[in-house]
Amino acid sequence: MIRKFDQLQPLNIAAAQFVVDAAKAAIAARGRFTVALTGGSSPVDLYRLLASPPYRDQVQWEHVFVFWGDERWVPLDHELSNARMAMETLLSHIPVPKTQVFPMWADGVSPEEFASDYEVSLRKHLNPEGRFDLVLLGMGADGHTASWFPHTGVLHEYEKWVAAYYLQSQNMYRITLTVPLINRTNQIAVIAYGDSKAEALYEVMKGERDFEKYPAQLLPTAEGQITWFVDESAAAKL
Repeated sequence: MIRKFDQLQPLNIAAAQFVVDAAKAAIAARGRFTVALTGGSSPVDLYRLLASPPYRDQVQWEHVFVFWGDERWVPLDHELSNARMAMETLLSHIPVPKTQVFPMWADGVSPEEFASDYEVSLRKHLNPEGRFDLVLLGMGADGHTASWFPHTGVLHEYEKWVAAYYLQSQNMYRITLTVPLINRTNQIAVIAYGDSKAEALYEVMKGERDFEKYPAQLLPTAEGQITWFVDESAAAKL
């Protein structure tokens, strides 16, 4: 499903209510809500909304388990850390237990070792089928989502739940949930806005199948499983 908005404020309001509704439904059904957050600039205003009334007060945060969809392999206090951004805009303002927050970083281990440990943690906290209740994602102007970047080997990783690899174009390691894990989630919400996303969004939605060039094409398309929150600029070519 594509939900299109003429301005960012109503887009973020709708996305915030979407997250709240998913949390309430999961907690009512199973007693917990497992969510993977996204990074970058796209979710900043969404996170701030979730940290403020009335959204903050609608969620039983003591039953929420927070993970990340991907991360740059940098310390938690680094300016590029997705976890740091989420802490500053959302997690430090809500009463989610610290023991239920799982950032993608640990000192003294290699990225590959950490990815393996993170998968072990996920297997302990997700349901037996390995399904998140909700995964939040963005999409880059190059058509990447999570850390599924164009022409990278991780696009073909179907055994691991979590992978670490060195991204040459950025000269850094990335940690990411893999295609099969994200695509099993109960609900996916993708936020994409701005002129720079228009070409990629068109190719992902309407273009010829080429996931090596536009990795977001690997996301599921089933009605009810994925919702795209986009503005008119991003949707200009649809």
